[in-house]
Amino acid sequence: MLKNYRIMTAQIEKREIGNLLLEGIPEIPKTLSEKLNQYQNTREAHLVDWINKGEAILITTRFGDALQFHKIDCPGGKRTQLTFFKEPVFNGKASPDGNAFLFGKDIGGNEKYQLFHYDLSSDCVHLLTEGRSKNTNPVWNKTGDAFVYISTKRNKKDHDLYYFDLKSGQEFLLFEANGLWHPVDWSSDGQYLSVLNYRSINDCALYQLHLKTKALVQLSERGESIACRGGIWMPDGLGLFYTSDAHSQFRQLTFLNLKTQKRTILTASIEWDVEQLSLSPDGKTLAFTTNENGINKLYLLNTRNHSWRKVNDLSEGLISGLKWHPKKKLLALTINRANAPSDVFVFNLNRKTLEQWTFSELGGLDATQFIVPQLLHYPTFDDSEDATRMIPAFYYRPHTREQKHPVLIYIHGGPESQFRPAFLPVFQYYLNELGIAIIAPNVRGSTGYGKNFLKLDNGYKREDSVKDIGQLLDWIAQQPELDADRVAVIGGSYGGYMVLASMTHFNDRLRCGIDIVGISNFVTFLENTKSYRRDLRRVEYGDERDPDMRRHLESISPTSNAHKITKPMLIVQGLNDPRVPVSEAEQMLAAIRNNGGEVWYLLAKDEGHGFRKKSNRDVYSKAVILFLQEYL
Repeated sequence: MLKNYRIMTAQIEKREIGNLLLEGIPEIPKTLSEKLNQYQNTREAHLVDWINKGEAILITTRFGDALQFHKIDCPGGKRTQLTFFKEPVFNGKASPDGNAFLFGKDIGGNEKYQLFHYDLSSDCVHLLTEGRSKNTNPVWNKTGDAFVYISTKRNKKDHDLYYFDLKSGQEFLLFEANGLWHPVDWSSDGQYLSVLNYRSINDCALYQLHLKTKALVQLSERGESIACRGGIWMPDGLGLFYTSDAHSQFRQLTFLNLKTQKRTILTASIEWDVEQLSLSPDGKTLAFTTNENGINKLYLLNTRNHSWRKVNDLSEGLISGLKWHPKKKLLALTINRANAPSDVFVFNLNRKTLEQWTFSELGGLDATQFIVPQLLHYPTFDDSEDATRMIPAFYYRPHTREQKHPVLIYIHGGPESQFRPAFLPVFQYYLNELGIAIIAPNVRGSTGYGKNFLKLDNGYKREDSVKDIGQLLDWIAQQPELDADRVAVIGGSYGGYMVLASMTHFNDRLRCGIDIVGISNFVTFLENTKSYRRDLRRVEYGDERDPDMRRHLESISPTSNAHKITKPMLIVQGLNDPRVPVSEAEQMLAAIRNNGGEVWYLLAKDEGHGFRKKSNRDVYSKAVILFLQEYL
């Protein structure tokens, strides 16, 4: 069989474009490139923090091939680029005085992030970490002369906590951990650190770590399957805010009084997850966001009496960032909408006004033509609380209605994730230039809909999420404006597995599939993913070391069912992917070709888990569009 595969591979046309290897992919027509160019040249801006004592804002945006840091001094002001790396930057953290910031950067998508220090007074950048392990999540102390971060340098598996003293340039191992721990916030007196132990998305615990004695005290509720986030100290050190689903299907905002040990649930009336927390420097106001059906809402809480109000002065979309001005009642944030790219805004609490600071380019496109999706719910195969379970999905419908539209089903990754209606320029191209309708379901196992929904696909229930796609195909067949004979599936990571599984289960109902960095065999994936991820993934997928589970994982893996795929496939992969290794793509590629199937293959030599460089994403987008034009 391997010999036949080698013969077939030798007959397939291979080309190289920069760091990209293309197999079986035809030449991209110039007309496609010209039309797509506008969509590919839209930009976004994301908030990092206030800098220079609140006189400027640090952002990330892209003017070249990769995301870099810029600063902006006033609303609509000039964006001054600060970093000029070939690789994208990651996770910027401004110092308390705003005179410096920390950030991460890897090489070629390998996720071995190294930490750097940028001094804004001298524009000097210094590498702080050793270069061979993964180093992330730096958290500054209140004085800005030290920080704590997590690293796998000890054994390349566990995430330990390290203390870095910037004055001396020395560091030491603060807390040796088993599994994944990360710092959240320092107490004002510098004696304690709130730290989170992440065992799975359903099982996280919050602790207080005494920096000198290393004494560890659990702060969050005790019990199985309790998930919490946050751990923000009040300035007086007598309490902290965090979120927990101990008493609900959703993570509720909770205040813990450390003196009395009394817990107060503050958002019991909001039946959605509380996501982000940000406390004002004076400790008087806590800003928090909720995830309400995939859309963010912003709330402000008075920390004295714990009353809160929703901020209704924002346009509907996705909110991130939440950074307070060091002295004024100004809250900076990033807003992303389905019909507008991410931009940085500042909300004035006194005036209750929102001011836009960045104005990202749209490549000359007409924003009025961008399509906003409709939220819908379709019935699936089982019941929930004595009623048919409904699966939420976002439906993008093209403007033209004179014909039946082909359909692209977009399946998110994770699986502990959620499709949310962000601005996706390539979606707008599919809709406006190709007339393709897009449906993005949040199948069982997605976040945002309660912890029971999140667990519905764990272990032996893995293929129940695939059945949800089958039920979506039934729903599509009932819509007069959609063409059930022209349906494709696309997804990345776990979504890539879902694509492959859908192609094996519903081959006769699908025209083609696009698998991006997807899992093709759960056993080989669990054996080959980076060691620091392995136990986390076993909680979700099952432990391949157990013989019964191993047999089950083998039986449902796409490589075991590749013979059922007779429709064209496009497989996309990054060579340096530490999460889903390149071997997952190549064994699926071999299996399909050995069965005589048609498959296009795109491999990026300088990417990891997804394409982050614009030049690579541009070719990838063109290949996907050409594939859809050819087969959908």
